[in-house]
Amino acid sequence: MPPSPRPPRIAILGLHLEANAFAPPTLREDFARQCLEQGEAITALARGGPSHLPGEIPGFYARMDATGPWQPVPLLIAAAPPGGPIEQSVFLDFLDAMQRGLAAALKLDGVYIASHGASSATADEDSDGTIAAMVRRVVGPAVPIVAGHDLHCNVSEALVAAVDALVVYRTNPHVDMAARAAESADLLRRMLAGLRPVRAFRRLPITPPSVTLLTAAGPYAEAIQAAEAEMAADPAVLNASVAGGFVFSDLPKCGMTVTVTAVDARTAEAVAERLAQRLRAATPRFTARLTPLETAVAEAVAAGRGEAPPVLLADVADNPGGGGRGNTAWLLQALHAAGARGVVLGVFVDPALAAAAHAAGEGAAIEAVFNAVESEFSKRFAAPAKVLALRDGRGIGRRGTMAGRRFELGPSALLELAGSGLRVVVGSLRRQLHEPAMLEMHGIDIGAAHCVVVKSRGHFRAGFDEFFPDARILEVDAPGLTSPVLQNFPWKRLPRPVFPIDAEAGA
Repeated sequence: MPPSPRPPRIAILGLHLEANAFAPPTLREDFARQCLEQGEAITALARGGPSHLPGEIPGFYARMDATGPWQPVPLLIAAAPPGGPIEQSVFLDFLDAMQRGLAAALKLDGVYIASHGASSATADEDSDGTIAAMVRRVVGPAVPIVAGHDLHCNVSEALVAAVDALVVYRTNPHVDMAARAAESADLLRRMLAGLRPVRAFRRLPITPPSVTLLTAAGPYAEAIQAAEAEMAADPAVLNASVAGGFVFSDLPKCGMTVTVTAVDARTAEAVAERLAQRLRAATPRFTARLTPLETAVAEAVAAGRGEAPPVLLADVADNPGGGGRGNTAWLLQALHAAGARGVVLGVFVDPALAAAAHAAGEGAAIEAVFNAVESEFSKRFAAPAKVLALRDGRGIGRRGTMAGRRFELGPSALLELAGSGLRVVVGSLRRQLHEPAMLEMHGIDIGAAHCVVVKSRGHFRAGFDEFFPDARILEVDAPGLTSPVLQNFPWKRLPRPVFPIDAEAGA
């Protein structure tokens, strides 16, 4: 009898970073603090329950395990909080490790690249495309490559040319990482069986503020629904991905994109053009509608008096999930000055203040100095406070984008400001507040709060929707590194004209 065929050998690698050109560079330690894993440790984590791996890695393993024998060849998974471009030497180290791992693993039958898709390095504007092109060079033209990306990815022509399929998230807040990883695994299985798909690509002159890219309703939701309808209507359409992009990368490859993977070029081109036309028609609708700071504070005061239902204020301009520092004090100071009652704010990122609280101990009275060292948007604010709780900052998410995943805030503290009673969760690591457990671990009853302030752009909606309906969520207009008012930024590399920065692009 002939020997049974060996299981397919699939390489797994990825780089997760959303690069904000206006933020400080991302260092190796930023990856080490969130996720930097190599080799078989990746497999152990992916199959071993809750971990700090990006959500699509366990999802990919689970689907491949369920659909037949295979041999994972994990190389490197690096993930850091959104921040500035990666220091070039760090990126080159990662690239070299990936390349050496691929070369040593040959012969491979397939590759899964699980990356965020909006990374850049200080001397490489298209680090994601560079990785994909390197993989193609090493494995050759016949080995199928599937790439999975966040829907805030900036897709380059180089990346599309290097891979056989691109699969982008379809939910925002992101709760479909495992589903998209399973879709990637299924596509890879079909390619291992002989399928050779083709791709069509379109870039649109639209760089939307991220607050306009929710998928429950609005123009982006409608585009996603149209893409799903195309896939449902024609089995020749293997995947239709509408990426919203990440404007703060400030690069020529920014802008909404459509990438269609299909069994033939005619189908791919036709679907890509239909989806692109839909986006062109919807362009004027990709405009942020924010609540002025004064109005937001008034709503919080009214809620505290029982004159209005509880309200959630989203400090979208200081979103650590988009490169913000998580430490602007505009809302904090205004709510404290107004004496708003029943307010909880988190996570304010200030390692020095968290350390001071830990040194003082629970129950201690301290002078809480926020931003002792000031920066452009992060101004000093001080108030007497009581240390209510101290934690190590480690937890497991229970809802939304972090459900079942480990998170770490670093040493953290719950402070209560004297006079207003405003409670602030202070963390040491830069993380956005998109998971209720980040507050609950400090003893906070979210359902009893009159006002919750989240330093997050949109992912909080999947975690806090059990407490706040959409009508009681206000996106606040305040200064910060991730302000949706895009005209505030000194753009250098964006393709121009582009909407909404250039109004004529939406005409």
